[in-house]
Amino acid sequence: MSIVLTPGAVPLATLEAVYSGERAVTLDPACRPAVEAAAARIAAIAGGDRPVYGVNTGFGKLASVRIAADDTATLQRNLILSHCCGVGAPLAAPLVRLVMALKLVSLGRGASGVRPQLVALLEAMLARGVVPVMPEKGSVGASGDLAPLAHLAAVMIGAGEALVDGRRMPGGAALEKAGLAPVTLAAKEGLALINGTQVSTALALAGLFAAHRAARAALVTGALSTDAAMGSSAPFRAEIHTLRGHRGQIDAAAALRRLLAGSQIRESHREGDERVQDPYCIRCQPQVDGACLDVLRQAAVTLAVEANAVTDNPLVLSDGAVVSGGNFHAEPVALAADQIALAICEVGAIAQRRIALLVDPALSFGLPPFLARNPGLNSGLMIAEVTSAALMAENKQMAHPASVDSTPTSANQEDHVSMACHGARRLGPMADNLAAIVGIEALTAAQGIDLRAPLATSPELARAHAAIRAVVPALGDDRYLAPDLQAAAALVADGGLEAAVAPDILPALGADAAEAAR
Repeated sequence: MSIVLTPGAVPLATLEAVYSGERAVTLDPACRPAVEAAAARIAAIAGGDRPVYGVNTGFGKLASVRIAADDTATLQRNLILSHCCGVGAPLAAPLVRLVMALKLVSLGRGASGVRPQLVALLEAMLARGVVPVMPEKGSVGASGDLAPLAHLAAVMIGAGEALVDGRRMPGGAALEKAGLAPVTLAAKEGLALINGTQVSTALALAGLFAAHRAARAALVTGALSTDAAMGSSAPFRAEIHTLRGHRGQIDAAAALRRLLAGSQIRESHREGDERVQDPYCIRCQPQVDGACLDVLRQAAVTLAVEANAVTDNPLVLSDGAVVSGGNFHAEPVALAADQIALAICEVGAIAQRRIALLVDPALSFGLPPFLARNPGLNSGLMIAEVTSAALMAENKQMAHPASVDSTPTSANQEDHVSMACHGARRLGPMADNLAAIVGIEALTAAQGIDLRAPLATSPELARAHAAIRAVVPALGDDRYLAPDLQAAAALVADGGLEAAVAPDILPALGADAAEAAR
């Protein structure tokens, strides 16, 4: 069954389904009349005498050069081929599919002036598994993601390269293998394909989805660490957080309360605990993780709007005017990506401090050094903590805002650019690092819970503990640990850890594109 996209009202959950699966993707047929009307308007302009940017003129700094009607198709083809300047590794196939879906949504708004057959070819490529090879580098986020999107458009005209059934081949051969034919681009169609923020937006969305999964998992591992360290649940009381009022903080505290409810470990030290306050990494989890959740939710709203936006140029407006503007400038995506990067960095930073707490006998309230069963002879999780510190430091280094690093391009015509693609692309490696950090916390916290036996953790955390132990056994004598870290990171990244607890405990992302776009 195909995923149907309604331009202007596509929720993030639908885009996540496109990203995580291989189902066919189609546009709501109701958008076709608007697409046809805009295409007719562009065709009329192309046959007339009045110069209109991108229709019968050159591009960028060459906008003053008039193009004859007979050269329209050549102009568009040359545009695509000349802009295929991407470098670096190809974007992963799920990301490319998301880019294609986002381009469909944008074109389906009926303001780009492309013919329905162009939309139909994109739909067919998605349905039949034709995945253009799109190098990851080359975009500065204005005027859109020109270089990577040109590699997508190249396949549509029978050039470039694509994957079919996992095999890389020339674009024309890929279309033929899928039973499709390349298109000859009409006026403005090449420009409509390569102007736009779809690559930056897809990368940012992928980073957002991964960051949110890891942040939810960090609430689970944070609760496990709190119990393993015999920390207090008093700082999670509801009134503390309602007195401050931040939604994310309130939601994070509620999740921690429910996760810890019924813990025998907690009950064992509720009376007579000599510690007045726990370290911040335990006590301030709602304030830190909740603030990061708020940032992710705000970024989700921005990206929901952008995913439904028309971001090429010029645009066919409702009164028939064709006007050159700047919707291709990806500043909203760049700022959202920078926000996501900061949230990823901070969730990892506080999780890493909980790992450090648990392996330090001076702080862990009776747990053995490095959580080793026989410390001295065994090093336990000593270097797992060091690895988490290395990953935390790497994320800090990558968290510098990309959006402040504009540089003029295209002979100073494009004199301020967003760097959104850079900012969004680094989210993938950062989210991978975060999943590994939270995975290491899962190992240290689970080991700490084991060492508190016969006292048991809460019912919810027992399920999380079981999920961890299903992929990584308890640590006795020292063993080769790299596979354990890899398995724990995968448990976080794939959503397995958050899925182990009741589905209504962990905070949702909460961005609906239909509402956000209004």
